[in-house]
Amino acid sequence: MSPRSGLDQAAILAAASELADSQGFEALTLATLAHKLNIRPPSLYNHIAGLPELRRLLALDGLTRLTEQLTRRLEEEAAGEEAVYRYGEGYLAFARRHPGLYEAIQRAPAPDDPPLQAAAEQVVGLGLKALAPYRLSPDEAIHAVRGIRSLLHGFVLLEKQGGFGLPQHPDASFRFALAAYASGLKQLRSGAR
Repeated sequence: MSPRSGLDQAAILAAASELADSQGFEALTLATLAHKLNIRPPSLYNHIAGLPELRRLLALDGLTRLTEQLTRRLEEEAAGEEAVYRYGEGYLAFARRHPGLYEAIQRAPAPDDPPLQAAAEQVVGLGLKALAPYRLSPDEAIHAVRGIRSLLHGFVLLEKQGGFGLPQHPDASFRFALAAYASGLKQLRSGAR
């Protein structure tokens, strides 16, 4: 294999992202990445410290892309359920478009990784923004963000694993689940606990 000119970290991450999305995040190895780039695996070490760093960089890239997706969805003012729908639909669209990067962002960032923590906090912040119309207490808002993330993640996993075999369209089920979640938040806001 001849070395590729112009190889840099951005090109490596783009190729790694493509592999993760097509083959799965856990299936990504330095050997498969080097093969895709038509280089020898040791050449990767000129740009990354190894597989753990590559996975960390993919998580950072995934969080950045998810933040961009959610920000676009929430740019226009939306009240109540509409903000929840936009947040949920942006999350699902990202998971469908980038399944490997979606896998990469599922672990909480290490406490000694401020850039990754900041990227994860941006996603949480957008969740809080989507839920702001419900006027929850700070603790309730965190619980609500965890709740919607759990709902969304469960849906993503079931869909990915072929868990929706009934004739009703999954997108209709998704909107129904978000509506039920939003209804529960309305009840919390109105004091029905």
